[in-house]
Formats: sequence, C-alpha cells, structure tokens
Amino acid sequence: MTEELDLIQLAKSAKDAGYALAKATTEQKNHALMCIADALMAHKDELLRANQADLDEARANGTSEALLDRINLQKRLDGIINDIRTVASLPDPVGRVIEERVLPNGLRVSRRRTPIGVIGVIYEARPNVTIDIAVLSLKSGNACILRGGKDILRSNMAIIAVMKQAIIQSGLPADAVQLIASTDRKYVGEMLELHDYIDMIIPRGGADLHRFCKENSTIPVITGGVGICHLYVDESADVMSALEVIYNAKTSRPSVCNALDTVLVHHNMASAVLPRLVDKLYPAGVEFRAEKRAMTYIQDLCYAKIVPAGDDDFDTEWMALILGLKVVDSLDEAMAHIRQHSLGHSDGILTQNAEHAERFLNEVDSSAVFWNASTRFNDGGALGLGAEVAISTQKLHARGPMALEELTTYKWVVIGEGHIRK
Repeated sequence: MTEELDLIQLAKSAKDAGYALAKATTEQKNHALMCIADALMAHKDELLRANQADLDEARANGTSEALLDRINLQKRLDGIINDIRTVASLPDPVGRVIEERVLPNGLRVSRRRTPIGVIGVIYEARPNVTIDIAVLSLKSGNACILRGGKDILRSNMAIIAVMKQAIIQSGLPADAVQLIASTDRKYVGEMLELHDYIDMIIPRGGADLHRFCKENSTIPVITGGVGICHLYVDESADVMSALEVIYNAKTSRPSVCNALDTVLVHHNMASAVLPRLVDKLYPAGVEFRAEKRAMTYIQDLCYAKIVPAGDDDFDTEWMALILGLKVVDSLDEAMAHIRQHSLGHSDGILTQNAEHAERFLNEVDSSAVFWNASTRFNDGGALGLGAEVAISTQKLHARGPMALEELTTYKWVVIGEGHIRK
C-alpha cells in the first residue's frame, strides 16, 4: 500500500482510546477478548486465505523456509485463538496493590499497577504477534500501534479488521488497536519520534531492527527476541535425557528465538554424546558446525553434514536446522563461552550435579536459565503467562517473556488525613 497515512492522527486516536481503556473493568476487557476470539474463529477461512496469499508471494520471492514458517498461520490459528481465551482467564494486573504500609506519621502509602499507555510494536514476519500484542494490550489496559512487515500485510489487515469489529461489539474503543497499514519504511522512523503519544517501543525482529530503533527513537525502547541459545552437557549429565532435550530445543521449531544454536559438551562426555547427538539429529535435517575438538569425535560420520566451525559461527543466531558443537574442559569454560557469545536470551545446563546446576543458574546472566530443560520453554504460553508481546533481554522494567504484568507500570498512592509536611 502506498497511500499517505496521517500517523500523528492515528497516534492521537490511540492515546484517546488508551485513556478510555484504562478505565475499563476486568469484565469489560475479558468480554472484549472473548468477542475477539469468537470473531477470529468465525472468520477463520478468510484469515487463512489472506495468510496463504502472503505465503504464496513470499515463496515466489524465494523466501527461506525459516521465514515461511514464521509467516504461516495455516495450522496454528486455532491454538492462537485458544490462547486469547487463556489470557481472558488470567488475573487482571491493573489496580493490583504491589505493596502497602502505614508510615510512623500515619500516612498510608501503596503502589498500584497501572497501564503504560500506548505501546508501539515494530515487527517482521509473524502475524501471530499481531493477535498476541493486541490481546495482551487490551487486557492490561493499553492501546497499541502495530507496524508489521510487508510480507504479512494481507494477514495483518484481515486480522485487524476482524478484531476492530469485535472490539466495537464489546463496547470498547476500536482505536485502541491500530495498524500502520503501509509498507513504506518512512513510517517506522516517524513512529519512533511520536513521544507525545507513544509511551514504549518494542521491536521484534533481527539485530538491525533493534539497533535502528535504539539509535533513532525518542521513546523508551525495550529490545528482545534475538538469541544465541546454548545448552551445556556437564560431565554428570544423563546422556539419553540430554539427547532428548537437545533434540527438542533444536528441532521443534528452529525459526524462533528460543531455539538452540550451540551445544557445549564436557570433554569427559564428548565420546558418549557427540556421535549419538549427530545420529539423533541428522535425520531431522540438522547440519553441524563443529570446532576442532568436537570434529575429532564425529568426523567419520560421513552420512551427516558436518563442517568445521567458522570464525562467526558461534556468534550466529541460526534460525534454521544448523547446530554449533564445541568441547570444553570445565563448567567454568562453558560459562565463559556463554558470556562471550550469548545474547542473554535462553541458556541451560544438563547435569545431575546440583552444585554445578546452582552455579550455572546463579552465574549465567540470561533472561531465562534452565536446568535439565529445553530452551524452548522461554515463552509466555509455556511459562503460564498466556502469551507474550516479546521476550526482553534487557534488565530494566521487564526481562524474559513480557506478558500482562510487564505491560503495566505503577504509581504511588498516598492517603492522609489532612497531613502536611513540616
């Protein structure tokens, strides 16, 4: 689409809707979510047709399989709709008292959760994100402005049209969910300067998008969703269990940010783990990038695609069926490697040694750390949050899956009886 948009007016409308939405009751917001879920299900066929048109165009343009997987809603829409109903069932964070106390002078002081206001989200090839953001924003009392990628424009326009009608039906303001329905990149730059109307920017995409937003935004930016994820096989690991966890972390959905990128193996476990790991993963289409020591254990497995690791391979988020392999001499070396190469997203240890596990959990500084579990669990739905707007790898305000609570801030409430400060 090439027509001009009045982005300032769109943002003003979102801000006005946000004021109204902040006053909505939990019952009103939940009713709106159920209306949205019902409407999306009723219009499922037309939504999937729009999504198929996006898929067909992307495939014709030579889009990678990993990106096609992100665009694809064909077998996922029912699950996404069920997630909306899950969010409706979750406690409403707005108005919740975080803490309260009475001061010696009799003042009653508390902190209460309140909506952030207007959330701007810039993202690429994931139409499910459109639904997740709109639903979580509504439930947490926020308006949202969405700018998705050009490869999901048809899907987004169809989704937003259905959602807006459902919001109107529920009695809440439809302007609370806004879509920048243009592929012109100038609107991204303009959006980042709307600090009078937008309270927070969340980019969901590659490192270049995150860098652009941080360098050009006049609005606070929370970044996340980019990860180089590790699992370390400690010398006391249960081999069969470790192989299953690694298989799940790498192959269950390789195009997402919590998918596994690198396996580190203690040298005492290398001969027992690495050949079996290749045997287990190569039938799923996994290719391997092995550093020199790891290569010595698997170089004769000519049926699998194994190549020496390049200079940048351990700094690459693969988002594909590629896995880095490295042998280390100790837990300390494994953690040092993670500190050097991880982006602070999802990292884990596979071990039966509780002392080693506790050291790893305490010393590895990622948004989620795992002990004998797949990195794929760093996800709002998997952690019982219903869904998430993004997975933050920052340390201020929110970290890890950003769900309902992370889309609120708080205000101080001070109640006195004619108190004056002397």
